[in-house]
Amino acid sequence: MIRIIFPLIVCIATLVSNTAAAQGAELADDAPDSYTVVKGDTLWGISGRFLKQPWRWPEVWRMNRDQIRNPHLIYPGQIVHLDRSGPWLSIGKRIGTEKLFPQVYEESIANALPSIPLNVIEPFLNKPLVVDEARLQGAATIVATDVSRVFMATGDTVFAKNVREDADVWQIFRPVTPMKDPMTGEIIAYEAAYLGAARVTEHTNPATLEIVDAVEEIGVGDLMLPSERPNVFSYVPHAPENAVDGRVMSIYRGVTETGKLNVIALNVGERDGIERGHVLALYRNRGIAEYKDDDGKETFQLPEKRYGLVFVFRTFDRVSYALVMDSDGTVTIADGVRKP
Repeated sequence: MIRIIFPLIVCIATLVSNTAAAQGAELADDAPDSYTVVKGDTLWGISGRFLKQPWRWPEVWRMNRDQIRNPHLIYPGQIVHLDRSGPWLSIGKRIGTEKLFPQVYEESIANALPSIPLNVIEPFLNKPLVVDEARLQGAATIVATDVSRVFMATGDTVFAKNVREDADVWQIFRPVTPMKDPMTGEIIAYEAAYLGAARVTEHTNPATLEIVDAVEEIGVGDLMLPSERPNVFSYVPHAPENAVDGRVMSIYRGVTETGKLNVIALNVGERDGIERGHVLALYRNRGIAEYKDDDGKETFQLPEKRYGLVFVFRTFDRVSYALVMDSDGTVTIADGVRKP
């Protein structure tokens, strides 16, 4: 009897918690009854057709958490149905597949829907974008080039010191831009310029490496870190469990303001509890206002205004990168990020 009752209690508790979560999600004013998935869609974008808060799609899909973490169950041609009683979203049949035959059906993973547009963030997923003092101290350094050439390219040979024997492929970079906390001015990391990749051909001292990829000229003094494994991005959007008090620290390509579907860097990272998939709300810093009258001058700190959402897709110790998903106005440096 215990074996029967316990799973039943778990199922009821899961149903109640999922229902409560779904009831907190509001439908969009013009939410359709169904939508047919097309190539180029994202889970965030599809959910935005149905929900006022599209980042909450994991709460309303009729899937369990493990299925949602792997979004390779939703493909172009499938139909998303809306059940307004929850609200709930569910997946219907693919168009043109009503008649099935006894055979093996396959679907390329490359066609599956990502959470957010991968083409926008792909350059940021594996390159050593941020290096702090600890990573700089552990980096290898190119000390010489073959035949004493000044700059090297793909296919050329370089020699480097401090190359670990447990790593054969290395990424080459320069720490070009100091990343300063917008509130304190402290340098908390360096943004690195990715130059290319090299493969070890001889583990000598210095080690011999062949450049296998070069996007910029490579020379003596450039640094190297072991290459990271390809990053498969399938993170579920979710709010942080704890409070977050961060700021927009920089905007990609060095501009001072940006907008939707652009990449920004935040001055909070893993040590602050930030993880991939976190959704944070953007708050505009309205600054300080002065009021003068016959009695003198008064200064007021104006309240911040929430105006958008960002999706964190890569984290470091004290820095994280996020994609602006929604924005009512421009995103500027020193704007706040909070738990939504």
